[in-house]
Amino acid sequence: MTVEAGRGYAKGRAKRSQILDQAMAMFGEAGYRGASLREIATRCGLSHPGLLHHFPTKQSLLLAVLEHRDEVDGAQLLDGRTGLGVLHALVDLASLNATRPGIVELFTVLSAEATAADHPAHAFFVQRYERTVRAVELAYGQARADGLLRPDVEPATAARQFVALMDGLQIQWLLGHRHLDMAAILRTHLRSQLAPGRDVRRDLP
Repeated sequence: MTVEAGRGYAKGRAKRSQILDQAMAMFGEAGYRGASLREIATRCGLSHPGLLHHFPTKQSLLLAVLEHRDEVDGAQLLDGRTGLGVLHALVDLASLNATRPGIVELFTVLSAEATAADHPAHAFFVQRYERTVRAVELAYGQARADGLLRPDVEPATAARQFVALMDGLQIQWLLGHRHLDMAAILRTHLRSQLAPGRDVRRDLP
């Protein structure tokens, strides 16, 4: 690869990353339906055709934003954590989500729509839930190995319950119950699963 080609490639990646950041912010502010590709292009200093060069459809941009959101959240919150630390990070994610209702609505609506096998985001959400549940199961398994959990807490079941609770709380929150402290409820759930005698102040954030 020539130096010029390398610079062009790096510039293209930087512009793509900028588009994703601006699109994620726009979707968070206005939701998927209210977000305008032209407005996103303007925020990025691009023409509408210039944006379409990177993402030819709003749908393709949406899927890229969902993937980008997971990457950014994972990098910010997980950062090498294991076991109970991963579960703490998910509680932190619930707190973060309470500050961005547009993104939460986007994810919730799309995940429901994507249950249809012919939906363009179907494969994305199938794979995402498989990864998420598996990661939470591994976190519970490590927490059990560390002696932090009650003996009756089975990692595979606990993982399904935790993910279901997290998503269910988001639906209730979106339906007008903004007084719900999603993070506090998740934290209480985790406390109930700790082994007797554990120091809650030490083991939970």
